[in-house]
Amino acid sequence: MRPVSVPAAQPGLAEIVLNTIRHPVIMLDPDGRIAFANADAEVFFRSSAVILARNPLDHFVPFGSPLLTLVEEVRARQSPVNEYRVDISSPRLGGDRLVDILVAPVPEMPGSVVVMFQERSMADKIDRQMTHRGAARSVTGLAAMLAHEIKNPLSGIRGAAQLLETAASDEDRALTRLITDETDRIVALVDRMEVFSDERPIERGPVNIHVVLDHVKAIARNGFARKIRIVEDYDPSLPPVFGNRDQLVQVFLNLVKNAAEAIAARPDGEITLSTAFRPGIRIAVPGTRNRVSLPLEFCVHDNGGGVPDDILPILFDPFITSKPNGSGLGLALVAKIVGEHGGVIECDSSPRGTVFRVLMPAWKGQGDPVDGGPNTGDAA
Repeated sequence: MRPVSVPAAQPGLAEIVLNTIRHPVIMLDPDGRIAFANADAEVFFRSSAVILARNPLDHFVPFGSPLLTLVEEVRARQSPVNEYRVDISSPRLGGDRLVDILVAPVPEMPGSVVVMFQERSMADKIDRQMTHRGAARSVTGLAAMLAHEIKNPLSGIRGAAQLLETAASDEDRALTRLITDETDRIVALVDRMEVFSDERPIERGPVNIHVVLDHVKAIARNGFARKIRIVEDYDPSLPPVFGNRDQLVQVFLNLVKNAAEAIAARPDGEITLSTAFRPGIRIAVPGTRNRVSLPLEFCVHDNGGGVPDDILPILFDPFITSKPNGSGLGLALVAKIVGEHGGVIECDSSPRGTVFRVLMPAWKGQGDPVDGGPNTGDAA
């Protein structure tokens, strides 16, 4: 076998490689000054490379930051250190800057260290999505149990109330009607939960998401969103999504209905439906070594008052709702459907509005994009 020769590194090649990495990377000299910063580091620190080179690291991070302690630890130990979920928020860097950090020494340059940052935003979204799917699965068993243990006795209670109604006075008849109405309401709730116990594989194929959204918009405009302005911001060149049309209609109908309820009291209420192609998002498929690309982004945005902070982290859990008469199952069902499609759903909210963002796989021809065949990978 012929040996493979490796060409000597070209001048500037290392800088080209580091600028290609989609994470902020800096090198600190022995005095703690930033000797090098890649392009993402300039964006991360909100300063040009020239400005970064003029100042020590402690000029950009808050006093007492754990990052400074990590740097000193690596210098002392001369071995790399990983630290996860480090808060480096500051007025200069902005709030909620939660990062994973790798600090490594540079053997050829004693006292110098390299620091790489990985922002937690997408990692946290994937983690939360796995939690949402787990919550939906927990409802599956509950739904099956409720269907068996509750619906049968309820039918007996309803039948007994109807028999009593035939011989009851007018005053008592109102009570028997109340019994039948309440049993019907509970049965309807259990029926909604039975959707969670349906574990049959869904039939998927190429779906034009714009046709789905137009159908949802038509339903909304002729019903619950009759007086609300709905704006479209579509990417017309978007490839088909690999999904089930009926279930996608249900997902976006629930999201649009939520948005309409959030802005019902606003005279300037507006819902924006947007689609875009976002390459680069890949997640692992549970139970396999495959990774699936999620390049299609679909958003439902409203300009309402936002989701309460205490509800936002558990928004997709079952029975979580801020509505007085809500069941808290709508978004749990959305999370289940999106998860079964191999996608991710996330909610970003502020007092100025809320956006539900759905990331989904694209259709690539014959076969499932996560089957490990030639179609696995990023969308072209």
